[in-house]
Amino acid sequence: MNVIIGFSDDAKAIYDYVSKRSLSCKAEKIMYSAILRNIALIKQNPMYGAPVPKRLIPKEYLSKYHVQNLYRVELPFFWRMLYTLRDNKVEVIAFVLDIVDHKDYNKKFRYK
Repeated sequence: MNVIIGFSDDAKAIYDYVSKRSLSCKAEKIMYSAILRNIALIKQNPMYGAPVPKRLIPKEYLSKYHVQNLYRVELPFFWRMLYTLRDNKVEVIAFVLDIVDHKDYNKKFRYK
């Protein structure tokens, strides 16, 4: 199975920022390594992340990305990487929607 990883514009911006800062900041280096490690795991097993129940998928992702499924991967410092799977007959596309800190994650999922 061929797995292609894509990024939303928001996730790509965070990925690029963390990648650039990883050269000079220890925290970003830890985060960047974790993102790369989790992307490799998703390529091996697209269903690697914890599935988010459909009723909990934020409306933002439903309307903006038309997601039918959502998976969550925990990152260091209470950050999360959220992705969806799209099946294109020949390949699976794991589309990273967001990389968010704990505060924004709680806000998106309406946790208190």
